[in-house]
Amino acid sequence: MIINEKFTAIRKGLLEFLVLKIVAADKVYVADILGQLSGTEFATQEGTLYPLLSKMRREELVDYEWKESEAGPPRKYYQLTAKGREQLRETSEYWQKISETVKALGKDPGQPTKDTPR
Repeated sequence: MIINEKFTAIRKGLLEFLVLKIVAADKVYVADILGQLSGTEFATQEGTLYPLLSKMRREELVDYEWKESEAGPPRKYYQLTAKGREQLRETSEYWQKISETVKALGKDPGQPTKDTPR
């Protein structure tokens, strides 16, 4: 799927949210993050991900620890900080509100919604 340039800003904004979600699940190495994003509309490359992770670390959303690797040099494994968990919670709540708004807009006022009986 070719991503239209007009959606670049949306993708960029959502990428941090998705990285927070991925890192929240478990301590992850950059290759793990790239692997989970591959095959989605958010597939990216190391040249995009490393600067984002550095920014998130400066903002104290993530931290990392070095772990020895059987297949080469030690690797950085990222994890969420308390501030990162709070950011993920806030962003998830906001995403839910946005999703509901997008779904509700443009509907026929006579159509039942999930809140109105049929």
